[in-house]
Amino acid sequence: MKSFASDNYSGIHPTIMNAIIEANQGHVSSYGYDEYTRKAELLFKQHFGEQAEAFFVFLGTAANVLSLSSITKSYEAVICTDLAHINVDECGAPEKHGGFKLLTVPTCNGKLDLTLVKKHLENVGFEHHVQPRAISISQTTELGTIYTTDEIKEIADFAHANGMFLHMDGARLSNAAATLRLPFRSFTTDLGVDVVSFGGTKNGMMLGEAIVFLNPNLVSGFKYIRKQAMQLASKMRFISAQFIAYLTDNHCIKTAMHANLMASYLADSVKNIPSISITQSVDANAVFVTFPKELTPILQETSFFYLWNEELNEARWMTSWDTEPHDIDQFVKKIVLALNEIKL
Repeated sequence: MKSFASDNYSGIHPTIMNAIIEANQGHVSSYGYDEYTRKAELLFKQHFGEQAEAFFVFLGTAANVLSLSSITKSYEAVICTDLAHINVDECGAPEKHGGFKLLTVPTCNGKLDLTLVKKHLENVGFEHHVQPRAISISQTTELGTIYTTDEIKEIADFAHANGMFLHMDGARLSNAAATLRLPFRSFTTDLGVDVVSFGGTKNGMMLGEAIVFLNPNLVSGFKYIRKQAMQLASKMRFISAQFIAYLTDNHCIKTAMHANLMASYLADSVKNIPSISITQSVDANAVFVTFPKELTPILQETSFFYLWNEELNEARWMTSWDTEPHDIDQFVKKIVLALNEIKL
């Protein structure tokens, strides 16, 4: 049975693998001075607008840290939710390598509440406090929810009105696009997002992320920052070739839409089971649930998943581009049998 732990667990989509193999022909220029990288960069312009400038890196953490460090100084801060990936799951890399401070606000649905952000603006101009310079939001959020276009526009306008930039952690941006049924630029560039960390490894890519500057005023000097951060790939064509396949003919949307549909199917399959409660809106490819603690080890033996909140025994079940209905049917059958076994 496939795991529901993370969409990172899934393999490489055959279309992406074939793109890597096809790029493995002959000699081409290194460090991004090649036809594959140029074509990939042009595709990002098609999806995000002519002003978009994409820089490829190896990792999602690097994409987040470098995009944010390029727009902040050492005495400045980035505001995000307390559940943001940059705050919880990047081992202090933003502070260590980015050199900026994170200022967090609590969230119950993964989204940023602007009324709570305002407290971090009370000491603007006071040299004893770090100065807020950017807001970072995740799309989709860490709880699997999705910002509407109105919500993003409101945050972008607020950020700009207060002298800040808006960064979007788009590790699952394709899943958001599939749900919103909108092109990427319509919920990023057109709404005032300044820079996006664009991910593909959770949706069938082998490796590689893109830092996409949507605000052209932020690009200057970034190629040097990327090199200093050891994120300039010598054989860049193998990252670029993946993005060509990923962005062509809406491949990334099709695979993300499948993952989203599988999450909806999983949620529909468990919502009427006694003792199972869905705790968050299922907007993309994540299902958050609570259930009796006795059930956890039994289910994890069959298909591993992570407990999001051990106190509540809340789990996160993730579906992927390669999740199939029969995987879910098997998992749900195991849930029912286990509940009967422990007589709940």
